[in-house]
Amino acid sequence: MHVNGKVALVTGGAQGEAGQESKAALDEQFEAQRTVFIQCDVTDQEQLKGAFKKVIEHFGRLDIVVNNAGVNNEKDWESTIQINLTSVIRGTYLGLEYMRKGNGGNGGVIINISSLAGLMPAAFQPVYCATKHGVIGFTRSIAVTANMENYGVRLNTICPGFVNTPILQSIDKEENMGQYYSYKDEIKNMMQFYGVMDPSIIAEGLITIIEDDTLNGEVMKITASQGIHFQQYSQTPFTSKR
Repeated sequence: MHVNGKVALVTGGAQGEAGQESKAALDEQFEAQRTVFIQCDVTDQEQLKGAFKKVIEHFGRLDIVVNNAGVNNEKDWESTIQINLTSVIRGTYLGLEYMRKGNGGNGGVIINISSLAGLMPAAFQPVYCATKHGVIGFTRSIAVTANMENYGVRLNTICPGFVNTPILQSIDKEENMGQYYSYKDEIKNMMQFYGVMDPSIIAEGLITIIEDDTLNGEVMKITASQGIHFQQYSQTPFTSKR
């Protein structure tokens, strides 16, 4: 799949006023109707459904979904689960509803953003870690289903290390760390050890997954030390044939 002419919905791309500013910047490069900013609380089922509906109404189709919205909040851990995992699952099902070929769609690709914390323990971030493990397990499983059912939709996961984004800049705040706040220096030490990446390398990984039609159920890791590479798993022992 080439990105030219394709319609993509990205959650968590911006917030409030920043979203309007992002659209204005894109409007200077492209025609205004090429992008649309939709204010949406991804934890609100009806708002998320509405966002997908608006994209279809505006562009007439949907080819790419990136479930990117996420938080790192151990204090309000229920919200972390809702945003990081529940909304990703719901966004995936909404994407499949509109894109899968058996339902009148044209096929496409769904990319769910996890984290390296989805592949290993994350001290002082247990709930965040749990949600990111969940994103990987869900995406790999639904990717097998999509292949077996011939949805025409590929589903993959990206697991970045530390990325220079607003969520990273507030990761060691008391309102986010809660009971683990006394370990804030440990978080800073981890960031220094692993390194902090520019968001552009995540975009590069995203484009790779979109354009490579052979990738389905894959877990792409992106780190400062190794760049873009993939997690290796043993072959799935059983897939049903109907």
